[in-house]
Amino acid sequence: MRLELLPIVFGALVALAGVGFIADAWLPDRDVLHNRERRRRARAERHRGGEAIVGVAVILIGAALIGRDAWTLTPWLAGAACLLIVLGALLNRRYLREQLDFRGPARRDPTTDVKPGMPEQTPPARSRIR
Repeated sequence: MRLELLPIVFGALVALAGVGFIADAWLPDRDVLHNRERRRRARAERHRGGEAIVGVAVILIGAALIGRDAWTLTPWLAGAACLLIVLGALLNRRYLREQLDFRGPARRDPTTDVKPGMPEQTPPARSRIR
């Protein structure tokens, strides 16, 4: 394989990932794993249009990679892709904030001394010497 074909193959894989984003945005969710909500707070829903916009942006990035420097539209494709990624992130800001901020175990009982992430403390063993 010639080295010049590497950006074309990589650009096609990136564009295929963009098609996957668009398919994920418009296909219905399968709630097989989450039959009952166990959280105290309702989950933030993702904005399907925003996810599809990010998918279009990834396709544009793949097209820019395929075009390399031979196309005159390559900088315009990259600029449009950046704008679309920012727009998609703005539409999904509640979902992204939840995914980034609310990580780790939640505190169940505010009166407990064990903080999230700390190992549970076991009471010291009493000696049986009398």
